[in-house]
Amino acid sequence: MSSSALPLHLATGPPADRPAPQAGNTLFPVFLKLEHLRVLLVGGGAVGLEKLTAMLRNSPAASITVVSEAISPEIRTLAAQHPAVQLHERPYQLTDLLGHDLVLIATNDRALNSRIKQEAAGHGLLANVADTPDECDFYLGSIVQKGDLKVAISTNGKSPTVAKRLRDVLGEVLPDELNSVLQHMGVIRSRLAGDFSQKVRALNEVTAELAESPETTMWRRIATFSLMAFALLLGINVLSIYYTWPEVWGVVSHARTFYIFMAVGFAAQLVDGLLGMGYGVVTAISLMSLGLNPAAVSASIHTAEMFAAGASGYNHYRFGNVNRRLFRALLIPGILGAVSGAFLLSKLGEEYAGYVKPVLAAYLLLLGVRIITKAFRKPDLRKRKVKHVGWLAGAGGFLDSFGGGGWGPLVTSTLISQGRTPQYVIGSVSLTEFFVTFASALTFFATIGISHWQVVLGLIVGGVAAAPFAARLAGRISTRFMFLGVGLMVIIWSLWALRKVFF
Repeated sequence: MSSSALPLHLATGPPADRPAPQAGNTLFPVFLKLEHLRVLLVGGGAVGLEKLTAMLRNSPAASITVVSEAISPEIRTLAAQHPAVQLHERPYQLTDLLGHDLVLIATNDRALNSRIKQEAAGHGLLANVADTPDECDFYLGSIVQKGDLKVAISTNGKSPTVAKRLRDVLGEVLPDELNSVLQHMGVIRSRLAGDFSQKVRALNEVTAELAESPETTMWRRIATFSLMAFALLLGINVLSIYYTWPEVWGVVSHARTFYIFMAVGFAAQLVDGLLGMGYGVVTAISLMSLGLNPAAVSASIHTAEMFAAGASGYNHYRFGNVNRRLFRALLIPGILGAVSGAFLLSKLGEEYAGYVKPVLAAYLLLLGVRIITKAFRKPDLRKRKVKHVGWLAGAGGFLDSFGGGGWGPLVTSTLISQGRTPQYVIGSVSLTEFFVTFASALTFFATIGISHWQVVLGLIVGGVAAAPFAARLAGRISTRFMFLGVGLMVIIWSLWALRKVFF
């Protein structure tokens, strides 16, 4: 929810309590919840319209009474859009002050403005007089707003024009992403435990990177890169125990299929990076088209996908996109579903491959139809309670292992279609996906082993190569066309596979 507080800069109290003038800007800025106050606006011309617009832009539900001998059509149009605004086209009366908390005076009669100001002071009301700073108890500042972030600017009544220019400059300089930062910080703050000082220390640690100097950031990145390089070298040394460099190079340089798998991994990761789903579906239909055993296909997919899912889940968690309650609800059922699907496929894959492939083709056909419907479906912003999340995760994990894909299209799209926030759905599902794919790959390894390790290597190399391209193209290609393309590809392949069963 965006901030609806109206910034006021208090100049003085009522005339009877007004102290001697002081040098400099002694204003005290206050943000009022204007919807809890009653405001009287005297004046229905251009200046009155400006004051009314400023208040309603910040506090659309504010209760405002407009009194003027003549009310402009623009004010009438604006009032028609806000039921809490009342219009009285008549001269100002002393009784108009009754029942109000603030007074804004914007007529073109200076004598009348001064009289209303004095009468408001007599009733103990703070008043703002247009174009007369000395008579104002408060000023309305120029406002820069980025979601829940609101910055008010005041020049102590000296130059509203300068304040507006500063507003325009800050509006361009401050990025729109600041609102997302605030939302993340709000979630983090609500989860922190301890007293006030402990919370402040924790928030300082979280935001420390924002205040880093370029040199500090550079050394931090160097340290991170060095740590990743060390982990990579360690992994290579472990693999070298089982495979020698000549063996690996011989397979890579002579195996034509390695490059095919690398191309499949590149295409699958490109689609997944653009849509947030589709890695398993694309790799499944591509590898099964090459005639591989269904169990080997799924084992290869999940072993390779585990790397991408781990990196994706880590980044979502790091940037605060994970809803812990949703993550916990998805984790165990998803793992159980993945293990059961992998175990069942490993037992049925060899003996009943002729029956399993048509079943998987029909399943992928349904996924293709679901993907295409997402291209034409308007997002439903109504938030409804999602029931049976555990069963959804279990089904998603089972179908993902048994069919080689479907965790993202089934779980993510279902949760989002129920009105859940996409940011937290995608983050939570992505983090859970790492554990689901890890459990699936471990089950395949324990039951049938990784006989097609060159498939895994090709998918990993292709996926890593496609990752930066997917990140660069994200948001530049129409999502609707991408959904249509992937959905049609899945449907065409599925129909082709089913044709062999019935004809």
